[in-house]
Order: sequence, then C-alpha cells, then structure tokens
Amino acid sequence: MHVLSAAQQNATRIIQDEHENLSAVVHGMRYFIRAIDQGKKAPDPRVFHAMLFYLDGYPERVHHPKEDRYLFARLRHRTSELDITLAELEFQHAQGAGLVRGIQHALARFELAGASAFPPLRKLVEEYALFQIAHMRLEEDIVLTGAARFLTQEDWIAIDAGFSGIHDPLTGALIKNDFAKLFSLIIDIAPGTGSMEKTSD
Repeated sequence: MHVLSAAQQNATRIIQDEHENLSAVVHGMRYFIRAIDQGKKAPDPRVFHAMLFYLDGYPERVHHPKEDRYLFARLRHRTSELDITLAELEFQHAQGAGLVRGIQHALARFELAGASAFPPLRKLVEEYALFQIAHMRLEEDIVLTGAARFLTQEDWIAIDAGFSGIHDPLTGALIKNDFAKLFSLIIDIAPGTGSMEKTSD
C-alpha cells in the first residue's frame, strides 16, 4: 500500500479545504437566490456582495495561482497524460472570473430594476454553481488522482511549500489571512454555509 508523505497529505488537504470553502460560499449564494425565488426573507444584500467579492478575489489571487504554478506545472513536467485535462482546467480558471463579473452586473440590475431583473440573476448563479462544482470535481477526481501516481517526494515538498502560503504580488503581504477573515464573516451571517454542505446538483 502506498503511504502518503507528510508533504503530499498537507498539500492535498489544503486543496480540498480550499474547495470546501469555495463550495460553502457558492452554497450560500444559491441559498440567497432560492430564498428570493421562494418569497422567503433573504439575507442582507451586503452578504451577497461579500460572497461575490470572495469568489472574485480568492480563486484568482490565492487558489488558482497555486494550482497553475505548483501542481499543474509539476504534473506537466512528469507526464503528458493529463495535458488535455490541465489545459481545460486552466481555461476554466480564466472563465470563472468572467462568470463572477456577469453575476455582479446582474445583481446590480436586480437592485435597480427589481423583480423583472431577477430571472437572469438566478440563471447566472445556478450556472456558476454547476460550473464550479464540475470544475472542482475534475480537479479532485482526475488531477489529484494523477498527482498521486506521477509526482515524486521532491515534487510534493515543493507543492506543499507553495500551497502553504501566498503573498500579494504587488505588496508582498500575506493575503491568505485576509480572505480567511472574509470567509469567516460570510459563514457567520449567511444561513446554511457553516455546515459546508454542498447544494445538490
């Protein structure tokens, strides 16, 4: 039986924990939309804005750069077997930011126009949720499985070091903690997200 090294265990746990955090925020966003759709009292709109701020910033400045720079690059160095999947995931990384901006614009229209602008917002949120669920599932089922097969102990040590902390490219400040604080705020004020449950597809 293959025994996971401490570095591999830690790097894998970080990736899975970050996916759980993203899933929780997406779940909270779907809860918000579905509450409006069902005529229930929705959380304060500022909560929705905080969720979008998190989804716009955290994947782009923390999560995706680590995957691209450390995990994906090491995998490409060791094997070509996952090249198509890695290229698709990197394309999806670029897509995600545009999808979030689309939701931000739809939310602004909804806040200005009211009920008539709600259906497009609901559609975009559900599409984004399904997109993120499929994206993270592909990473966990294919990429992490492949990484366990192809990467060396040296690779995992480098990946673990890269994943354990990331700094703002402009200021050098550790930004991971900033998003952790924002995530805690969202969890505290958005019903249903604290349990880390994923809304069923």
